[in-house]
Amino acid sequence: MDEKKLTHLTESGVHMVEVGDKPNLRRIAIAKGSIKLQKDTITLIEQGKLKKGNVLVTAQIAAIQAAKSTPQIIPLCHSIPISGVEVEFEVVKEQVQVTVEVKSTGKTGVEMEAITGVSVALLTVWDMVKSVEKDENGQYPSTIISDIEVVKKEKGD
Repeated sequence: MDEKKLTHLTESGVHMVEVGDKPNLRRIAIAKGSIKLQKDTITLIEQGKLKKGNVLVTAQIAAIQAAKSTPQIIPLCHSIPISGVEVEFEVVKEQVQVTVEVKSTGKTGVEMEAITGVSVALLTVWDMVKSVEKDENGQYPSTIISDIEVVKKEKGD
């Protein structure tokens, strides 16, 4: 790489934000999202009849692990002491909705951990059901992950 390009990259201003002087506060973030699936797939999930096993339990474990691993996935996130992760699923018509709540006492928020948990939970659902979601061409025309968002963020004593 030539020296001019290297200088530009190192002067780009990317850095981890300093939070050392911030007080330790109780922090909570809640995120949610959904995956649209075929009705037959929803039935298989509800009946526990998918080849890979229990979809929602596997996605729950994935969400917790993802929340705990967020600093390894998102480049500039701080490693923070997570005190709890709660994952809830709701099956509504042709959708599985997931909500992840992350709690911590620390110097920075946990919204990235919550939204990472939701994202990985939904990706895990997709992985678990992909064999029955594929059409005759091996495509996924009706499988859609959507509406991933942070719905609540709190900080206090």
